[in-house]
Amino acid sequence: MTGTVRGADGIERCPWGDAPDDMRRYHDEEWGRPLRGDRAIFERLSLEGFQSGLSWLTILRKREAFRAAFDGFDIEAIAAYDESDVDRLLADAGIVRHRGKIEAVTSNARVLRDWQHAEGEGVLDARVRACALPGRARPATLADVPTTSLEATTLSRDLKRRGWRFLGPTTAYAALQAIGVVDDHVAGCHVAEHPALG
Repeated sequence: MTGTVRGADGIERCPWGDAPDDMRRYHDEEWGRPLRGDRAIFERLSLEGFQSGLSWLTILRKREAFRAAFDGFDIEAIAAYDESDVDRLLADAGIVRHRGKIEAVTSNARVLRDWQHAEGEGVLDARVRACALPGRARPATLADVPTTSLEATTLSRDLKRRGWRFLGPTTAYAALQAIGVVDDHVAGCHVAEHPALG
């Protein structure tokens, strides 16, 4: 596949971000834009975990239902979930009802809560930002976009050592792309380049 595609609106975009409309908005307004804060990053890592084996469009269209079901991804609230909450989530048709993924989110919230209590707010944000690759050129085509990186593999291993679940190197890399730690908009995409988070 070549580089950008020109949409019906005349704007050059990454090929995956041209249609449908909700994907176009996500590409233009969110994907690859810097996202900060433990709660926001926890949400993105959780949603990327739910996406595993599914299309991102499915998750994107269910995102508001996920936010409602998971208390806005409030870390303390989710860390206090018990089996009745897992049962409630498994019965919620608005989200992806996968026991392993739901239990991973609740377990990961406990890991993050304990980490924050030990080291303070911003620990996940700082760990993720450490994966930035300043000065890295945008890929020329989709074929040049990697599916993982050394940094994503290291992040996945580090979080797993802490007890994090459902976060392999590919999922970690997808999250780094989405939250703007790495810029994988293809060269020529209209989305403005930004300095990598550091």
